[in-house]
Amino acid sequence: MSSEYARSGVNYVLIEPFKEAMINTGKRTLSFPNRRGVFINEDVLHAHGAVYKYRGRGKNFFSRFVSRVSGHLLCQTQEGLGNKNWIAEWMYQFAKNGKTYYDGIGIDAAMLIVNDVIAQGAMPVVYTDEVAAGDSEWFNDKKRTADLAESYYRICELTGMAMPAGESPALRYLVKAELPVKSAPTMSGCVTGIIAPASNLITGRELQAGDSIIGVTSSGLHANGVSLVIKRALALPDQFLTRLPNCKTLGDEALIPTRSYVALVESLLNRGIHPHALLPGTGDGVGKIAFDKRPFSYRIHSWPRVPIIFQFMRELGVSLEDCLKTFNWGVGYYLFVAPEDVDAVIRIGDLTGYELLEVGVVEEGDRKVIFEPEDIVLPPPGQ
Repeated sequence: MSSEYARSGVNYVLIEPFKEAMINTGKRTLSFPNRRGVFINEDVLHAHGAVYKYRGRGKNFFSRFVSRVSGHLLCQTQEGLGNKNWIAEWMYQFAKNGKTYYDGIGIDAAMLIVNDVIAQGAMPVVYTDEVAAGDSEWFNDKKRTADLAESYYRICELTGMAMPAGESPALRYLVKAELPVKSAPTMSGCVTGIIAPASNLITGRELQAGDSIIGVTSSGLHANGVSLVIKRALALPDQFLTRLPNCKTLGDEALIPTRSYVALVESLLNRGIHPHALLPGTGDGVGKIAFDKRPFSYRIHSWPRVPIIFQFMRELGVSLEDCLKTFNWGVGYYLFVAPEDVDAVIRIGDLTGYELLEVGVVEEGDRKVIFEPEDIVLPPPGQ
């Protein structure tokens, strides 16, 4: 390759092993979407694109016939991880314990998208990723590459999707990490989901006054509100090495991978439970509950235990209202269901390994969230 091009910031000698590692990982995932009737063309595996086909679900004639008659829909979502892997880079640089902290980052990068896709009743089948660094040298860390690749594999296996293509550019003039981190890539991707049968589509238009709101507990920070955590952490004497009451460091607690809610939604749909709306607990925190633009109020009367990292943010002086409008505060996913479906939904959640709690009800009224546990009224997203 051109030595002058390498000196300008793009050295394919350093980048190519990373690309090969991701391609090899992707090859291991190709059969995962087969269980949903999606098959990847294995003759086309490179960054130029993924070729795949839906053949219908089921092994018998009746199920294949139903699939052809009812049809299917495709759902595609693009999203970026944000700043969470900056914390991983900080920990890798300063914790000095041999860990790269990228063993969960691939999970976070994928789940931020997947949890949006399933809100439409779609099941993830294809994931294409992009890791864009500010320098070619970032790609030349074999241990970090291996940890990231394995985290991609684990989440593809868990959710039933393949990773047949991706991209990994060096963008010297565009990507620059905030000090003291020396280098940190931006991470994004696209997930294609399949809605089969098409009647599984969830639009949110069925949401109505009287619906029950069920909260599904989060695994912790997930990937929203990270910038606020970074700001507060860097003001501490030990920064991300600060010990929390559970004896974990703040960095370790912040890097707990985002929970997948695929198994829960898939189980509900397979059992004939059709939620009126599904909502990931992401941007705008608890205030996002008022996502629908119609005049509904959302009265929250109960809440699960708040994760320790959010309790620590309160101890650092972050106001309760800021916490509720920034973090998921312990609920990673919301299900809006008819009152008569509540018991069945909670029972299915228990069977699939999730902790569910009926947290509130939808009412006619001004668009807002009435958070009774803290006697706070939250405006809708963007206000």
